[in-house]
Amino acid sequence: MDTASLLVDYSTNNLKHDWNLDSVLQLFELPFTDLIFFAQQSHRMFFDPNKVQTSTLLSIKTGACPEDCKYCPQSGHYNTGLKKEKLLQVQAVIEEAKKAKAAGATRFCMGAAWKNPPAKEMPYLQAMINGVKQLGLETCMTLGTLTKNQATALATAGLDFYNHNLDTSEEFYSNIITTRTYSERLQTLSNVRQSGINVCSGGILGMGESVADRASMLIQLANMPKHPESVPINMLVKVKGTPLENIKDLDGIDFVRTIAVAKIMMPKSYVRLSAGRQQMTNELQALCFVAGANSIFLGDKLLTTKNPEASEDMQLFKKLGITTFSTFNDNNKQSEITTSVTSKKNSNKLYYDATTASV
Repeated sequence: MDTASLLVDYSTNNLKHDWNLDSVLQLFELPFTDLIFFAQQSHRMFFDPNKVQTSTLLSIKTGACPEDCKYCPQSGHYNTGLKKEKLLQVQAVIEEAKKAKAAGATRFCMGAAWKNPPAKEMPYLQAMINGVKQLGLETCMTLGTLTKNQATALATAGLDFYNHNLDTSEEFYSNIITTRTYSERLQTLSNVRQSGINVCSGGILGMGESVADRASMLIQLANMPKHPESVPINMLVKVKGTPLENIKDLDGIDFVRTIAVAKIMMPKSYVRLSAGRQQMTNELQALCFVAGANSIFLGDKLLTTKNPEASEDMQLFKKLGITTFSTFNDNNKQSEITTSVTSKKNSNKLYYDATTASV
């Protein structure tokens, strides 16, 4: 297979926005070591491979969601034993953000189980954004669909990122969700982008989708006019009471392959190793970092599901020689990282130009 036709010369900072299914499936089918090598090449063009961005995710409104997402314990359609909670008070959210910063997080993400944020709650959301930013943290929210006006309001309040996952491919989507259309998700991402907020969007693996579905989801993201700044890749956390509680476990190598392909397709994006880390070994997480993942969630809970303790993550980072860093609040710092990494590429044999190779 001639890999030169599949890869992109990123040395000129050109990014590819015209991926097709055949070419992406060919990436998925590469021998594992070759795929990881090419992903590392792409990753090192724009990032220090030994640094990882850290976020913390807090549920600011829990349960009773009207959506029927088959993976979600917060859906009002399923009996998962989850305790419902109203929107947290602003000061309570800020106190949690302080704890997250003390634990090492550089971004604070706030999630609410809504189809769309109610108008009456917008002032409180804006106050949360303002309060968290005053702590020196980057801010992110995931609140469901957004109108153009809502996206503008959050941008005006200073929101740095908005998360709205595609979850899966458009072709497989109706098998997982019926209460919100794929086009609604894409429209929300468009509204977020037009407002000036950074886009955070990815998906969930292990819901019964095919490799072609994973490829199709990544194509949808990579062929956007601008790649998402953050691409979270989640491993399904099976929750009792949801329709997917007994689905077959996802193979870990297949998960790593998706991380690697995402990095090759969107090399300047932060690929986040998200939900499902509690069930991963240290070795599997390490493979994900080698494949190009360079962002994680710190804290023992992701909205309502378990996550490794921050101390466990720091111990793993120490073993791997990884340090943490912030992202978009210091553009000069990121520019310095990119320049430094590119310089290393030009002077170090470890940065062999894989785009000229064939396997």
